[in-house]
Amino acid sequence: PYGKDLARQQSKEVELIIEGGETTADKRILEEIKDPLMHMVRNAIDHGIETPTEREKLGKSAAATIWLRGYQRTNTIVIEVVDDGRGLDIEKIKQTAVQRGLCTNEELELMTPRQIHALILAPGFSTRTFITEISGRGIGLDVLRTKVEQLNGNIEIESTPGLGSTFRLQLRTTLSTANVLLVDVQGIIHGLPIEFVETTLLVSREQIFTIEGRETIALDGQAIAVANLADLLELSNSIAYTSIATVNQQKSDLRPCILLKVADEQFGLFIDDLLDTQEVVIKPQSKLLKRVRNVSGATILGTGEVCMILNPPDLLTSLQSYQPTTSTVSTKRREIVESTPVILLVDDSITVRTQEKRILERAGYEVVTAVDGLDGYHKLNTRHFDAVISDVEMPNLDGFSLTARIRQHQEYNELPIILVTSLASDEHKKKGAEAGANAYITKGNFNQTFLIETLQRLV
Repeated sequence: PYGKDLARQQSKEVELIIEGGETTADKRILEEIKDPLMHMVRNAIDHGIETPTEREKLGKSAAATIWLRGYQRTNTIVIEVVDDGRGLDIEKIKQTAVQRGLCTNEELELMTPRQIHALILAPGFSTRTFITEISGRGIGLDVLRTKVEQLNGNIEIESTPGLGSTFRLQLRTTLSTANVLLVDVQGIIHGLPIEFVETTLLVSREQIFTIEGRETIALDGQAIAVANLADLLELSNSIAYTSIATVNQQKSDLRPCILLKVADEQFGLFIDDLLDTQEVVIKPQSKLLKRVRNVSGATILGTGEVCMILNPPDLLTSLQSYQPTTSTVSTKRREIVESTPVILLVDDSITVRTQEKRILERAGYEVVTAVDGLDGYHKLNTRHFDAVISDVEMPNLDGFSLTARIRQHQEYNELPIILVTSLASDEHKKKGAEAGANAYITKGNFNQTFLIETLQRLV
């Protein structure tokens, strides 16, 4: 009835077939994905399905068919919305993408059909000059992409002009646990979801060549783009590995490479070492922060070390936009690092502390962390800092007391101090100002952009 009601408003005939209704998954996943799926069905009816007259002229049945399918594949759930409509108009997508400034004509020439199809998921993308009541509602398919990414999944699109389109979502059956491959990158352990891992390789520098400026290896007759994972993660001490050409600087000629597959796209990531595979409990990113690029969440290993769980679809996007730097650029980057502002980050929450550290590092800051106010005060005396960002409610020494203690020292009179806390009353804000804080950010209104902008004004 749902599909027929929408089709009737468009003077179209549509049969909606649901398959795999017995497929099971985490309740939260099903609740979160319900509305985006309905939007996909609306979009198929509004954009993809022809009118009965148009279909009959094309030799099709007057009534179109939309399939909503669900099935399980190992530890993932796959949801498909398939229609037998007109398919995606690649030329129209290209034209719109250029008009919206999403890419250039030169970049389009290097894209595969699947990559071009994926452009319709970009924010604000629409080939219509007006918004219909059915598929518009102020949102686009980018909402679907965002929701899928929040659930640590990926989406792929297949389309054949005149025959129809398939939107395929792949999500974990549970949000709390995942099997991951643990890898060492610049001495830091990261996790890659095992369902995206195709194989592992040892690659020599002689196997690496360049195609249209992108470093590539050949495997089974296919050209596969590769990059250093350290570069994509913008790790501060990855300068020695700015380009894969620096492989010849390593003691061994061979380096481990993880071959990943996202949808139908394969790509390779160079790492420093393969460690282990583990089933881990994933803690999602804090809701106080915007989504961190390339990261799905975090886990705590048996050693007590925090391990970031990486997001392969994001990594693929990062690789596609990444350009290896030359040795000249490496020198310039090294000079920049030497003058990088240093931030003392004080928070007793290991999750918030780790995620804020990554955000600050991505914004170009060097970060030293402390587990509470007393630890922060001791570390303040170990080196020069350009600013302090501190939580308020902490054991041993709270943020107010830390701020007041810092201000007691003349050499720290001009040191910018930002307090980030859930204490939002005017009384607490006044207390922060009296202690000597330069800025007071409440976690209820917190986002990473505001934090970085505040820091830039003070440093």
